[in-house]
Amino acid sequence: MGGDDDIDGVRPEVAISWQRSRDVYRIDPFLAEAPNAVSDATHSLDQDTVFAELGFCAAAMAHELAKVGGVATIADANGRIVAAWGDRNTRTIASEGGLAPFFSWSESSVGTNSMGTALETRRAVMIRQSEHWLQAFHDWSCGAIAVRELVGGEPIAVLNISCWGSELPGSARKWLETSAARTQNVLRGRAHDSGNELLAVFAQARGRSTDPLVAVDTEGGVVIADDRASIILGVPGNAPAVDPVVRWAPQLPPFIHAARYATKRAAVDSGWTGSTQIFTRFTDEPTSIGIRPVFLHKNLIGHLISFGALAGEHFPQAETGGVLLGRSRRVVALREENRMVLLGTSEVAVAEAVGNEVWLLTDEGRLRAALSGLDKLETDLSDTGSFLRVHRQYLVNLSRIREVERREKGELVLIMDNAENTMVPVSRRNTRAVRGALNI
Repeated sequence: MGGDDDIDGVRPEVAISWQRSRDVYRIDPFLAEAPNAVSDATHSLDQDTVFAELGFCAAAMAHELAKVGGVATIADANGRIVAAWGDRNTRTIASEGGLAPFFSWSESSVGTNSMGTALETRRAVMIRQSEHWLQAFHDWSCGAIAVRELVGGEPIAVLNISCWGSELPGSARKWLETSAARTQNVLRGRAHDSGNELLAVFAQARGRSTDPLVAVDTEGGVVIADDRASIILGVPGNAPAVDPVVRWAPQLPPFIHAARYATKRAAVDSGWTGSTQIFTRFTDEPTSIGIRPVFLHKNLIGHLISFGALAGEHFPQAETGGVLLGRSRRVVALREENRMVLLGTSEVAVAEAVGNEVWLLTDEGRLRAALSGLDKLETDLSDTGSFLRVHRQYLVNLSRIREVERREKGELVLIMDNAENTMVPVSRRNTRAVRGALNI
């Protein structure tokens, strides 16, 4: 398993995960235990809600788990275990290998495992004994399922059940799916509350302004737009979409990117407001938009956006693709432990997450970024006008894309213009953004 390409008879989801473990994350299959997780104490209200709901489900099953020598764990979106329940003896054995709170079980940390692999997919994942990438966990059978945001689809947390030296109970998958569905229903109720609050704020603002107005969620999905804003955005006018599953997608990529930039800014500064200019289909001149974040119980739920308005921080935008233009920027890379390389953004083709490290494909070769964490690099480069997140593991320089390949099932693969013509996969949830950014 640990390096061979011959994987006949292996389930496809496991084989794909093995390939990621070997080729993307480069995990040593002979690691004896999971690594300590990077501390991450800040949680959104949705995260706390999910942890509480999943914790209730796990605690309710603790007695039954003890009967079969099982343990249940909850991990956050980064694979960091936050709590564990179940058989005391099994938990002791589990702790010796890091299957316990404060250890990381993302695929990028330990390779194929139920929690980390569940974060990479949208269904329950069952990993049996030798299917684990780490040989130290070949005595374990595990199953897990992730709970995801209704808006954006990003994972929030993952629920796991594990047994040592035996197979999982036959009811494990059903229990996982039921627990996740129950938790998703709680989130759906919160999302409806958020949608109704955005409708109320929209109605209040509509009475005070004559500018075209729209209320959007944190990902830029339209909850409601007045008649004039709806024409600009290409969505139905005055048609409320409280349910996040059916919210309208604006046919204007720069607008979506502006909303998502506002979400990042407001998440760290609750008093933030902003404005920018975007090009629409109806004029050769840019149109100003003003953005005001909306909160419910101190939790960011979306934005009110007015066309023709100016407010707060002004941030520039690109004419096409909706990616933020920005100031001159340097990307710092490490050639050796004591030697830094200062790269212009145009010299960086791709940034790739490998565990907690970020590796840059540059005109100088493959270099490790000084920043740790792809999310941090994405935020740092958000105003450069060039970079777009196309996959959980990849950030690409749009100006360095040479070709776009469309696979049989509609998947997109980007071929970069570096010497190796590096191929970068586009995840399904990012396909629309990539098409919009590249105008294809």
